[in-house]
Amino acid sequence: MKWHEILPVVISVVVIILVAIVEKQSKLVAAVTATMPLGMPLALWIVYSANQGDRIATEKFTGGLLIGIIPTVAFAIAVWFAARVGLKLVPILVVGYAVWGATLLAILGFRRLLGLSTS
Repeated sequence: MKWHEILPVVISVVVIILVAIVEKQSKLVAAVTATMPLGMPLALWIVYSANQGDRIATEKFTGGLLIGIIPTVAFAIAVWFAARVGLKLVPILVVGYAVWGATLLAILGFRRLLGLSTS
């Protein structure tokens, strides 16, 4: 494996450890750390490197990031509501991923209806 393949995994592990440590001091700081845009830049780095900096490939990928943000925000809202009504962890996650999946399918269906490419 090359360093550009290993580094994203190392950074992800460091962030998870940081969240576990910071969570004891501040739930807000832990949550902000957990939602920092780390996965996107790391994935962008991988896609950019794999395609030798090809502009079209990078543009398509970053456009997909925009589509993916909306279901992710819906996930965060859904898990917040699920936690507020007193659900336990597994049901909170089930609700969150159900809303995430439904939102993503709705966006992709809407794009298809409009004749926009999903690739």
